[in-house]
Amino acid sequence: MLIDVLCIFLAYLAGSLSTAVIVCRLFGLPDPREQGSRNPGTTNVLRLGGKKAAAITLAGDCLKGLLPVWLAAALGASPAGLAGSALGAFLGHLYPVFFGFQGGKGVATAFGVLLGLSWPTALAALVTWLTVALITRYSSLSALLATGLSPLYLWWLQAPTVYLVALLIMAILLVWRHRSNIRNLLAGREDKIGGAKTNKS
Repeated sequence: MLIDVLCIFLAYLAGSLSTAVIVCRLFGLPDPREQGSRNPGTTNVLRLGGKKAAAITLAGDCLKGLLPVWLAAALGASPAGLAGSALGAFLGHLYPVFFGFQGGKGVATAFGVLLGLSWPTALAALVTWLTVALITRYSSLSALLATGLSPLYLWWLQAPTVYLVALLIMAILLVWRHRSNIRNLLAGREDKIGGAKTNKS
């Protein structure tokens, strides 16, 4: 139990390291919480600083989800501890204690924790994202569908129930964080990948 609690706490702290803000500071770029879409995530960093800064942000956000789950497994955490660590890292990204609880939408970090919990599920989610992105050119729609289908993939692979519960919570939170994107999608105002930057919400 103590190991589980410690791993969950450390996972939240790791998730609270806002890669987008750190990268923008290192590159001398504007604070992503104040410029562009005001979302500290990969897409906004791409707008503000280009592909290199965005790639580093993406890798960092994935790793801060993956590494805490790996650490929990290495320390012998229970399945509940692993699921809690995954959820803790995700919540840290959404509500980072080090950055005024102003976090991102959680797509890359969710992929990282999913990779740590069940790599086949993460692979299925990635294929879903790529397929939807190629067809629709909407990054937000791709993320929503990939995340929404991930619990189904996890259930089909017969993963522990606590993993499924954690992923369902993450999926609900991710949809909530994308509510402005959903409104824009319904109104036909959402930006497409490689298209014009019209969405500043």
